[in-house]
Amino acid sequence: MFKNYNMNQIVLPLELEVKLQKNDIAFHVHHLVESIPHEAFDPFLRNEGCPAYHPRMMLKIILCAYTQSVFSGRKIEALLKDSIRMMWLAQGYEPSYRTINRFRVQSEVKDLIRQCFIQFRCQLVEEKLIDQEAIFIDGTKIEANANKFTFVWKKSIEKYHESLIEKSNQLYNELLENEIIPEIERESDEQLSVEELAQMVQKVDDIVSEYDKEIEASSDVPERKNLRSERKYPKQVRKQLIDFVLRKQKYLRDLEIFGTRNSYSKTDFDATFMRMKDDYMQNGQLKAGYNVQIATEGQYALAYSLFSNPTDTRTLIPFLDEIEKHYFELPKHIVADAGYGSEQNYNDILSNRKREALITYNMYLKEQKKKYKQNEFHPDNWKYNEENDTYNCPNQQHLVFKYHSVRTDKAGFTRKFKIYESEDCSGCPFRSLCTKAKEGNNRKLMVNEKWEQQKEYVRAKLSEEKTSAIYRKRKIDVEPVFGFLKANLRFARFSVRGKSKVENEMGLALMAVNLRKFTAIN
Repeated sequence: MFKNYNMNQIVLPLELEVKLQKNDIAFHVHHLVESIPHEAFDPFLRNEGCPAYHPRMMLKIILCAYTQSVFSGRKIEALLKDSIRMMWLAQGYEPSYRTINRFRVQSEVKDLIRQCFIQFRCQLVEEKLIDQEAIFIDGTKIEANANKFTFVWKKSIEKYHESLIEKSNQLYNELLENEIIPEIERESDEQLSVEELAQMVQKVDDIVSEYDKEIEASSDVPERKNLRSERKYPKQVRKQLIDFVLRKQKYLRDLEIFGTRNSYSKTDFDATFMRMKDDYMQNGQLKAGYNVQIATEGQYALAYSLFSNPTDTRTLIPFLDEIEKHYFELPKHIVADAGYGSEQNYNDILSNRKREALITYNMYLKEQKKKYKQNEFHPDNWKYNEENDTYNCPNQQHLVFKYHSVRTDKAGFTRKFKIYESEDCSGCPFRSLCTKAKEGNNRKLMVNEKWEQQKEYVRAKLSEEKTSAIYRKRKIDVEPVFGFLKANLRFARFSVRGKSKVENEMGLALMAVNLRKFTAIN
């Protein structure tokens, strides 16, 4: 005997919600998006044209698709036709893949995604899943949706631009000497601008046109031949100047795209070439990508931001600014790895934000080793005489204070150093082990007092029981989020181009990770 099976009979219930399990991820998506205030959807209102799909519904179906590792617009459209949870969230609507793709890259969607993070964090606080004591910050590089071999390097463009400046100046002087063009009023003596080069093209073109008229008007064959010979050089110059104008425009456009970066991709101008850990050729090849920074607690991503520079050091301050502006108030402890340890970052957190920085520096782990502590040639192990302001080297020579030095880095941050110099290094038996200075020069020592105080602060904090326990959570808090994102969600490459669009997709992917973890726990 079989259970009743009849394709010609209506089967109840028709309510799709009944078909979903009690803890289905669709319910968590629904409750999260419904918690967003109505005012957040006002920018999507339009008074003309066909009524649009409600942005709540669109956000729900895209978030739900991302939780199922579906990132393609066409595949999301297909899910709306055969996935019960997607049908329930869409309530029977079936937007096309074009509508889905257009929606998720809108600039207004970024504010909706931020609202998702804010509401999700409030939910975590209510359910006491996070204690708001610290945030854990780390970064990862994710490949951009760009061709791997469309790179443009800043050094090459600068080199070609300098060569063009030299050639154009040389040609201008040559034209003046030959009295082909009159002297033009220049903005700068160093280089010719695009407008000035275009002005030269026009003047040379006028000369070529005059020759053309003379040739047409003349009936004398030798004279026509002579005129053509004279016209040859201006025509060559005109062609060369047109090439200069086009190249100058290209180089200036390239330099504008670079900004502070050293490279960009021709297929995604905002992507920078970086070294990725998943190097498929195992030869240190660079790939176009973005540096994604996240702040986590309880293995949940609470805030995120994208940067074009590959190093993490320069990203911390702008990322903290963005968290305070768009997400939440910073907790007492800011925790990160040694990649963020710098004088500028410590100064910002301790002095400007009045928070505790549980961030190691590059030499922190090495300083804990016995070999380092017993190395008598390292300045950190030299005896300091506070009264005389001198250091004693292994040969018991005094390094006395000589002068102050100030250095400014590329970012404009200023560091102050005290320079000490040995009284006499001549005949020292340890000279080759102590210094690489040339014979006749004494050993010098640069001391950054502020940096040394900051390092002492970090060492003290990480030796305390409470703060060291918080710092030890870093690896088990922030690192798993990247693992969930790349391994479980299988999100390893962006599917859109341009920083604004990439930011939207990154937010959707990280929120999908949060929802999957939240659903699993519940």
